[in-house]
Amino acid sequence: MFEISKQDWKLFKEKVPQWQEHYMEKLTKEYIELLSAPGLASDHFWELEKRIKQDKKHPGVLLEVRKSEAIWDIAMFVRDEVITLKDLDGFSEDLIDAVKRIVGR
Repeated sequence: MFEISKQDWKLFKEKVPQWQEHYMEKLTKEYIELLSAPGLASDHFWELEKRIKQDKKHPGVLLEVRKSEAIWDIAMFVRDEVITLKDLDGFSEDLIDAVKRIVGR
């Protein structure tokens, strides 16, 4: 089991809001595309409602920040393309290596 360092934990807590904001910006652009597509307004409305219902459960939108889950959350962010490995600059090599092992890179 990987134990996150105090320095990595502090950096993680600082970065999560930025990562989530970036992810939600991406979602917003997707919603705009959905709403701008040809078709019925009612179809767009219901599709958007469905997407928002799904998306709000994603860690890129809502995340319960726990030290014991941080490494898994970071790996999920990388796997789901919320962030890239480059976004882990400043984190320890041990953490980056653990994330790489989890996501299989």
